[in-house]
Amino acid sequence: MFQRLILEDSSVLYTIAAFIVASSIFIGFAWRALLMSRSQLEHLSKLPFETATPASKHERRSESSPE
Repeated sequence: MFQRLILEDSSVLYTIAAFIVASSIFIGFAWRALLMSRSQLEHLSKLPFETATPASKHERRSESSPE
């Protein structure tokens, strides 16, 4: 199946470049998370997951009203 596939030299470079970019982004996020201070961790742990948006207020109103 892959014998008919024609690979250009540039396609290998694009694949390697994409892997390096994706890996560096992942490593950057992991590095930043590992170096986060205790005060930042406490602050982020107290943030709410949900906020009251107009859409969620509308959904709550429609659930309470019988139709």
